[in-house]
Amino acid sequence: MLPFARVTVIGLGLIGSSLLRAIRAEMPTVRLTGHDASAEVRDIARHLDLADDITDTVGAAVTDADLVILCVPVRAMGDVAEAMRDDLPGEAIVSDVGSCKAEILAALTAALPGQAIVPAHPVAGTENSGPESGFASLFKGRWCIVTPPADADSTAVERVSELWRRIGANVERMDAAHHDLVLAVTSHLPHLIAYTIVGTASDLEDVTRSEVIKYSAGGFRDFTRIAASDPTMWRDVFLSNKDAVLEMLQRFSEDLSALQRAIRWNDGDALFNLFTRTRAIRRSIIEEGQDDPAPDFGRTHS
Repeated sequence: MLPFARVTVIGLGLIGSSLLRAIRAEMPTVRLTGHDASAEVRDIARHLDLADDITDTVGAAVTDADLVILCVPVRAMGDVAEAMRDDLPGEAIVSDVGSCKAEILAALTAALPGQAIVPAHPVAGTENSGPESGFASLFKGRWCIVTPPADADSTAVERVSELWRRIGANVERMDAAHHDLVLAVTSHLPHLIAYTIVGTASDLEDVTRSEVIKYSAGGFRDFTRIAASDPTMWRDVFLSNKDAVLEMLQRFSEDLSALQRAIRWNDGDALFNLFTRTRAIRRSIIEEGQDDPAPDFGRTHS
């Protein structure tokens, strides 16, 4: 039995469009409805045939939904929830895909009192955005962290979890505050570092912009991939998960100072021990199936 018969996705960027594609591929009898605030994106979604219906208003999108998944920037969640409140069926479950769960849970709970709310975060994505960038296999083999409130209905939580399993994700349940701390170090801090490194390179006076681009070695090149991520989404992520990000950033600053001292004092043993530990982390990620073991991240060099 399918967990839902009618699913609405609000926000048709990379994650939203991938969700629609994945549900259609794995559960073709589910009726899909989509909406995006941008008329241009709605037109593209219709051209791509992403759903059975692409509505011009958020209210029309949710009027007969069993499940509504919000795929909008983190700080827009509350406003979208308020906009759909009057048209939302009382029995519908509301979920989302944002990467900052505590603030989202608070915003949705305030906007939709009495509604079943089961936040979720698929830990998957690319640097691309827009409805054309989505693909059905985005979530296969990736983790989706479900962060229900303590008083959530267990059946609602299981139905949302089952939807993610059906489209290929591994599901983990976690407290929202703990999720935000974990993701601060595994996702948010790396993005912040990437934005900083690429920004620093573009501001150097002694190295021209053309030289930075022309002679990009593997490390800088891969940082630019991360730094190409959607600016609106990541602005909201850093502001919404501010406390956890600042905590991780302080720890990173302390570790960076220790590394600086090791280089200054020619402490080769400290450098070697650190690099050995970090290399082991890379091996563990590959063994967990979270990346490709192919050299150079699977790039071809023909």
